[in-house]
Amino acid sequence: MMKHLLSPLPLVALAFANFTASVTAAVSPEQAAATVILNETGVQNLKIQTVEAEETDFEQTVFALGRIQSIPERRAVVASRIPGRIMEIKTVLGTMIEAGADVARLESRQPGTPPPSIWLKAPASGLVTASDVRVGEPVEPDKALLEITDLSEVYAVARLPEHLAGKIKVGAVAHIHVTALPDETFEGTLLRFGTAADKTSGTLDAIFALPNSNLLLRPDLRAEFSIVLSKREGVMSIPKVALQGDTLNRFVYVKDYELPNAFVKSPVQIGASNDRFVEVLGGLIAGDEVVTTGAYSLAFAGKGSVSLKEALDAAHGHEHNEDGSEVSEGKKNADAHSGGHTHGGGHEHLSTLTLFSLASNGLLLVLLIMAMRNRNATPVNAEKP
Repeated sequence: MMKHLLSPLPLVALAFANFTASVTAAVSPEQAAATVILNETGVQNLKIQTVEAEETDFEQTVFALGRIQSIPERRAVVASRIPGRIMEIKTVLGTMIEAGADVARLESRQPGTPPPSIWLKAPASGLVTASDVRVGEPVEPDKALLEITDLSEVYAVARLPEHLAGKIKVGAVAHIHVTALPDETFEGTLLRFGTAADKTSGTLDAIFALPNSNLLLRPDLRAEFSIVLSKREGVMSIPKVALQGDTLNRFVYVKDYELPNAFVKSPVQIGASNDRFVEVLGGLIAGDEVVTTGAYSLAFAGKGSVSLKEALDAAHGHEHNEDGSEVSEGKKNADAHSGGHTHGGGHEHLSTLTLFSLASNGLLLVLLIMAMRNRNATPVNAEKP
């Protein structure tokens, strides 16, 4: 006689698997709560921009403050070789002038009717950065009338703390931000250090050459320096502007792969940072589109202007439940039968899949009970007649 009809453990496993398969897939409440879905107008109003997270060369930098300075060798002055009086001026402070252009007409002190006069000319091209000349003013040969500065290249001078000076070598690159030009970033190369340290501030000048072809940089503008010390290759990083949250809860918004204008709040683990980028140790993979501009606004956008159901309906072309799950065939038939109205009493029709699952689980439970009773009823050692 058989001791067991069926082993109970496989039946339990099979029943559990059947039950699990009967559950219709749905978006988790956590994921739904972390998703912000906007319409096109919302994306435009928040000025949403994204970049791909990728592995790049990550720079270790140090920070310093400083100012823009003109290059002394690129300054020229206008002066007269003879004494006289200024009769006419063709340029003023702050204007650009070309080499050889007329600057001012000087009337000589030599006798004559009228007295002889000459035009003083610009010795170099550049910006008129100083002027000490007025019509009718007497002029002597030892007096500088105008200063002309070529600003096509300038110095950016960083006040570098002494303990950092030894870590930086000539030729180092610096990312330079000028307060007056917040949307511009300049790249400078270290030429040399100052001849002496400042005893009061404990700093040493680090002088960077900076191209200035568009002449946006002017002397004495305040500047911020991020000086590159070293680089690491293959580091996953994102722009700092994408990073949101506080020190204990860092997160970014990642563009959803499927839903248009949907952004998912994703916790990240971060490492080192510099003036532009932050290292990501976990939470992102290469290719994730991370929100940069507009990320701060998304944190206060709630769930957005479009519901999860509406977004999924538009993306898939068919109806979904409010939690993002697929609408079962049973519910579709029930809705069609009822004309789209829900029945009173708060009860919903069970789907065909759910009914089949319940029937299967009930049958398995009966078989399990019968197997256990049969095992208990069978004697361990049956006596032969």
